[in-house]
Order: sequence, then structure tokens, then C-alpha cells
Amino acid sequence: MKRNAYIAAAASVVLIAGGPAAAAAAASADTARTAPAAVAPADVDAQAAAAAALKTYPGVVESLDKDDAVWHVDVIGKNGKHAELTVDTRSGKVFTENADDDSDDSGGNKALLAAKVDAQQAMKAALAAHPGKVWSVEWDDDGGAAYWHVEVKESGGKTWNAHVDPTTGKVTAASDDNDNDNN
Repeated sequence: MKRNAYIAAAASVVLIAGGPAAAAAAASADTARTAPAAVAPADVDAQAAAAAALKTYPGVVESLDKDDAVWHVDVIGKNGKHAELTVDTRSGKVFTENADDDSDDSGGNKALLAAKVDAQQAMKAALAAHPGKVWSVEWDDDGGAAYWHVEVKESGGKTWNAHVDPTTGKVTAASDDNDNDNN
């Protein structure tokens, strides 16, 4: 209670001596001492981008890659329809770039939709093998054995390309891009 009386008395002196401008300056100085510091927003990582995309367009992530301030996410719905989404790396807001009206009747996504390991699980497996940040994940089914291709960038600058088995979730192959000059 005494504190409030002292503050009121000090404010009166400021108002009499310096007018409203001095009072505003005193008030903002007091607020600056007590207000919490602004926290810079953290970048949305690959896992959060995938989750946000799937919340907007339920299905299975087919691919995800970071491009400057956005994540590009391709999602195949359980009905076979395809959507291209972007997720803002700062806010996590999802934008639909393109959504097909027709389902894929060719059956090209059957293996993806039936995979026991999804993109999020493949990212976790790749990060367990090579800690860092996921930069991209993509379903690869070129007529041979299907796998998840996950690109991980380490804090030291190395880029790892991991192949994750869609049945077991094990990292079956990995290469360091820095050794192959593919940066």
C-alpha cells in the first residue's frame, strides 16, 4: 500500500515538473522493467510442419522439404486425393497451393498408403541415426523396393541422406553428401 502511495506521489511530481511527456516516459520505463522480454519465434521444424499439414489435410505425407521460409508438403489423402501445401516456418500456418479433385485411380499410391512406417516415423529414425535437423523427406518407389529418403543436416554442416525401410523403420543406407560433392 505504501508503494502505491510513493508511486502516486512520484507521478504527481513528474506531471508538475515535466508535463505529460515526462509522465509517459516514466511509465514506459517502469513497464520496461516489469514486462517480460519478447521472445523470437522458433522455426517450425519438419515434424511440426508435417503435423500442421496433416491437421489441415488428413492423409499421409508423401514428401516434405524446406525452401527458405516455407515447408512444401505433399499429402495423399486416404481417398487417394493429392494436396500440395506450404507451411510457414515462423507461424506454422498452412496454405493450400493445389488440391486435386480426383483420386489417383492408377494405384500409384497404394504402397505409400499401406506403409507401416509413415514420414514422421522415418524422420525420427533418421534423426536417431544422424542427429541434426530434417531438411526433407520423400517417398521413393521407383519400381524397386520402396523406401523413405530423409535428408538430415547436422549442426557441423554435414548433410546425410538416409534411406528408411517403410516396413521396419530401420535406416538401411546412409551417405554423407559432403563426401559426394552433392551439397
